[in-house]
Amino acid sequence: MNLSNLKPAKGAVKSSKRIGRGTGSGRGGTSTRGHKGAGSRSGHSTKIGFEGGQMPLQRRVPKFGFKNINRVEYNGVNLDTLQTLIEKYNLTAVDFDTLKTHGLVSKNDKVKILGRGELKAKVEVTAHAFTASAQKAIEAAGGSIVKI
Repeated sequence: MNLSNLKPAKGAVKSSKRIGRGTGSGRGGTSTRGHKGAGSRSGHSTKIGFEGGQMPLQRRVPKFGFKNINRVEYNGVNLDTLQTLIEKYNLTAVDFDTLKTHGLVSKNDKVKILGRGELKAKVEVTAHAFTASAQKAIEAAGGSIVKI
């Protein structure tokens, strides 16, 4: 057996329906396109979402809300995550580069320190933003915060 002998299983391949080959074929005349209208003309294609002239779904559904183009997206890092990082690598300061090297943030992210968990170590934390509870917890542990 080699590649030249291979062929599909019997009945697996059907011949395509040949359109526009005379009236005797059963698909001559209008070639299955019907009479008149845009669909019978060459080059016709319907728009995405076209529903035959009925009001399309994306226009029927009510719109609400808006996207604020000035919104600032922060990548949140919790205190318990910082604590595990400090314990694992014996850190005295946590800044953006430290978080980036350990895979917690990407290079274009803005970092916000969130207040979940407990911080025991005295550490200087540098980030773009802090929640009030996180700031309180860091200062209670004897650390300091620096906003970028």
